[in-house]
Amino acid sequence: MKTLNLTALEGFPLIQPGDDLPGLISASLHQNGIQLKSGDILVIAQKIVSKAEGRYRDLREVQPTENALKLSRITGKDPRFVELVLQESKSILRAKTGTLIVEHRIGFICANAGIDHSNVDNQGIVNEDRVLLLPENPDQSAARIREQLETRTGRKLGVMIIDSHGRSWRMGIVGVAIGFSGIPGLVDMRGKKDLFGFELKVTQIAAADELAASASLLMGQADESLPVVLVRGFPYPLRESSLRELIRSSDQDLFR
Repeated sequence: MKTLNLTALEGFPLIQPGDDLPGLISASLHQNGIQLKSGDILVIAQKIVSKAEGRYRDLREVQPTENALKLSRITGKDPRFVELVLQESKSILRAKTGTLIVEHRIGFICANAGIDHSNVDNQGIVNEDRVLLLPENPDQSAARIREQLETRTGRKLGVMIIDSHGRSWRMGIVGVAIGFSGIPGLVDMRGKKDLFGFELKVTQIAAADELAASASLLMGQADESLPVVLVRGFPYPLRESSLRELIRSSDQDLFR
């Protein structure tokens, strides 16, 4: 019987800049009575990686440029917030009331460059002036965490960092991979046969995003405090990969 098991680690602590995430994950696995096995994958919420890496910004320290002021008038957003979005983006694709859709410097399309107010400890900073940016390099962050966990356990693992994004064709947000190490981003089924012997011509499975969406169901979006999910039974072989596998080039993007 083929099964896929996802387990959210209970009791994970709140994260502060400089915290040792691999050490905290190891401790949490022990507290939850779990021993890692080769082939296991750890799915980690972007926020705790960003917090550990100190990716906080204080809007009171941001000086908006003329472009930020212009986009602020269009969107109704704080010009200081817009300035941070510009700094984290390669280009602005859409700007309308309440919405800034950008090409993030990492390569994917998202709203507001992934900058967030929710579940951010203000630590005495009032008026929602404290915001959190995405990790500087999520692939590298995932690789560091994976390397340290593999060193601790002697197991071959995968690590993925996920965030919540909207989608072009559908309502609502869904968990997506923004960085990973040791797991496939795409699984290429081209050349394989279907049930009736027809050869698949175009099918490529976004396996990392499918797994991210599954883990996001357990993590939640509010006060669940479940930022790490252990995955056991991933149906594809683990291998080296990176987010580049999932980024559609601009010449193939029908929405630009």
